[in-house]
Amino acid sequence: MPNHSSPSSSPQKTIPYHIGFIIDGNRRWARAKGLPTLIGHQKGIKRIEEIMEYAQKSGVKIVTIYAFSTENWKRSKKEVAYLMQLFENFATNQINVAAKSGVQIKILGNPKKLPESLQKTLQKVVESTKNNQKIIVNVALNYGGRDEIVRTFRKLTTLGVKTEEITEELINQNLDTAGLPDPDFIIRTSGEQRLSNFLPWQATYSELYFPQVCWPDFDKKQFDLAILEFQKRQRRLGK
Repeated sequence: MPNHSSPSSSPQKTIPYHIGFIIDGNRRWARAKGLPTLIGHQKGIKRIEEIMEYAQKSGVKIVTIYAFSTENWKRSKKEVAYLMQLFENFATNQINVAAKSGVQIKILGNPKKLPESLQKTLQKVVESTKNNQKIIVNVALNYGGRDEIVRTFRKLTTLGVKTEEITEELINQNLDTAGLPDPDFIIRTSGEQRLSNFLPWQATYSELYFPQVCWPDFDKKQFDLAILEFQKRQRRLGK
């Protein structure tokens, strides 16, 4: 595959620098196979680890995974509890393999509502991987784009920023993704064609791709097909 693009541009025949994944379809995948929906989530977590590794080998520098939204709390207590345990297992595993994998984990969203044990584990994985440089993986947990923007403006207010001092750059510097380039490419699996509150500020110029395959079946071949689709796009960025 060709080399990745710079954060500021993604000309044709390049690998996107930053890919966002809306990992949809875990429950649908399980139901289609006559399996408990929790098995779909389990398979989905394993797929995240596989795609993280393959994206890094392909030249992608940043991956953002939409793992649990602010709206997902509406699901059953049993399902939410299972997901929280899966996330904690995932984070613990990343602590154990961080030195070898070279993955730097960052957390997007408001962690305060997450279980205390998960919060502590997330703090550990962020700290233990902060110097890794092969790929950055943002995991969006209790994340909602509108919530992020509200939190950002509240932060600016707390800092005493005056209305006339607010700029796009200042907002960028105080988002959950501060210091990172916006995603070049956003992939939502399972065929649904909407962003569902995922990075609304950052996705302004992102290329969007909606494969029919559910997330547990989004394998390396599907990843390659997505990259080929990205390479067909002409990204003018307003020019």
